[in-house]
Amino acid sequence: MVPLLRPEARDWLEEALSDAAQRPVAAGPGGPAAPPRWELHFAAAGRRCRAPDGQDLRARPAAQDGGGPPPTARRRGTAAPLGPADVVDAVRLLLLRAAAAGPATVDRLYRQGTAAERRAVLRALPHLALGDSAVPLVEDALRTNDTGLLAAAVGPYAARHLDAHGWRHAVLKCLGVGVPAATVADLERRARGDAELARMLVAHADERTAAGRCVPDDLPRLLALAAGDSAPEDSP
Repeated sequence: MVPLLRPEARDWLEEALSDAAQRPVAAGPGGPAAPPRWELHFAAAGRRCRAPDGQDLRARPAAQDGGGPPPTARRRGTAAPLGPADVVDAVRLLLLRAAAAGPATVDRLYRQGTAAERRAVLRALPHLALGDSAVPLVEDALRTNDTGLLAAAVGPYAARHLDAHGWRHAVLKCLGVGVPAATVADLERRARGDAELARMLVAHADERTAAGRCVPDDLPRLLALAAGDSAPEDSP
């Protein structure tokens, strides 16, 4: 990812990562300490680390990365286009990891951040040691109609930590706002043979048909998957 940055952005990132690795200073007697410098860098990443204009950025195969997949749009092992927002999200992930950001910090950055910063936090969740502490952030994103946040919310972290009820409603929310089903991480494992999801999908299709609205293109495939013979998974 770093080679995709302009030289000045690489220099900035090196300094930002160094700041992130510094342990926070305790608040003095005068009151609470100022936010760590790296959190300011986290906010500034969108301005400092945009990819060079016109550059054709492609995600590399995972086997060539050496450090696991960054939060890009890779699916099924193919090379998906890597845009400026993906680069910025990856930079923000590096900062979160360098700072060993814990639940309180991640929660604050999400709730106080812009939509782009919240998306970056959501995409970073599976790469951080948070347990199930960030489930409320995923649930918050699922209450919005921001397709970027929704797509980020239904990644690997949600696949591992959302309970069956929450995960089913996440799938329905994606269908309702036009987020492709392929965006939902671990979809086949969690949806296969899930009779309750199948019931919800049929009801969703009936409601849209009755209202004179089109049934989402993804719904028939999801319904076939959920109506399969395998037992549903009621836990992540």
